[in-house]
Amino acid sequence: MTTDSKGFFGEYGGQFVPEQLKPILDNLAAEYEKYKEDPEFIAEYNYYVKHFSGRETPVYFCANLTRKLGGAKIYLKREDLNHLGAHKVNNTIGQILLAKRMGKTRIIAETGAGQHGVATAATAALMGMECTVYMGAVDVERQKLNVFRMQMMGAKVVSAQSGQRTLKEAVDEALDAWISDPENSFYLLGSAVGPHPYPAMVRDFQSIVGRETRAQIMEMEGKLPDCCIACVGGGSNAIGMFTEFIGDESVKLVGVEPAGRGLAYGDHAASLCLGEPGVMHGFNSYMLKDDKGEPAEVYSISAGLDYPSVGPEHAHLKDLGRAEYVYASDREAVDSFFMLSQMEGIIPALESSHALAHAIRIAPDMPEDAVIVVNLSGRGDKDVAQIEEMVSQGRFAIPDMK
Repeated sequence: MTTDSKGFFGEYGGQFVPEQLKPILDNLAAEYEKYKEDPEFIAEYNYYVKHFSGRETPVYFCANLTRKLGGAKIYLKREDLNHLGAHKVNNTIGQILLAKRMGKTRIIAETGAGQHGVATAATAALMGMECTVYMGAVDVERQKLNVFRMQMMGAKVVSAQSGQRTLKEAVDEALDAWISDPENSFYLLGSAVGPHPYPAMVRDFQSIVGRETRAQIMEMEGKLPDCCIACVGGGSNAIGMFTEFIGDESVKLVGVEPAGRGLAYGDHAASLCLGEPGVMHGFNSYMLKDDKGEPAEVYSISAGLDYPSVGPEHAHLKDLGRAEYVYASDREAVDSFFMLSQMEGIIPALESSHALAHAIRIAPDMPEDAVIVVNLSGRGDKDVAQIEEMVSQGRFAIPDMK
């Protein structure tokens, strides 16, 4: 799917930013258009995703889980096997290669669960760039290991103390830092959100996920998948998976948002399922609002999903009816976290566990020759300490899923 000249997917997207930011964004868009089809840029990108990140990542058939559930075959696209443990590095490599061509020396980024921050810090170290990562104070506590990983690789981590002290506030502070030094700084946005050209640019760098998946499933099953499922916070891993299949009407596309503790205000972050159109962080999309029309308080057990809006291309796909968006609760995500760990020996990220929860929900009612692919966007190492603490507090028990 392409945007119009102003960066809109239908009515969503665009640039709703202060006037001083427009020329910076327009320059970024022009530079990206210049390099995205450049053979040298593409070759360098392909070199690093192969030799630095370890692509291509495999598609894995969950034989034990499929047997237990009955019904459709469940496959995982193993983005957790990327260097650093998530899909995020696909995007950081592309954007930092662009930053270097633009003559920038400093990378600014935001992060929620920390995976984008870790990928940014690592890629900046690789490319010899200064790096500052903004992270909500709440997420700093939830993801201490990732904070230390960023610091190990030379990044400065700034704890955002305003508002809810989560991902929204990290984005706010990162944008302020970029505006204050646009000549030397490059803002490396981690999801398919923000003002044009970021949603399309992040989508393009993540589309490698869907391209690989298509070829791998065709080789393994001799047909396209019946359903592709991915978790949705901002939406980068989902749009990376979906893009390759948008033109294939036989492939159902399902994004899974966090229902958190429940569907009351402040207990979830299901922007597409329960939100309405609105503008935040420089773009128009579905968003959750408070009674004043401002970004709502949101919550998810997963630090990477607690964002009150969503990428504009997802909003457009929802309105077109091309993709379906559902939600999964904290409890369903944790149950899926343990089920995959016990049935397949794979510990999924809590973000990815939301997508897995929906696959577990629908597979038993599908034919045995049907194929589901879940984008396992990250590994759960980063979440183990959080889950262990919750188990020790009695909030969850380790179930016997076998």
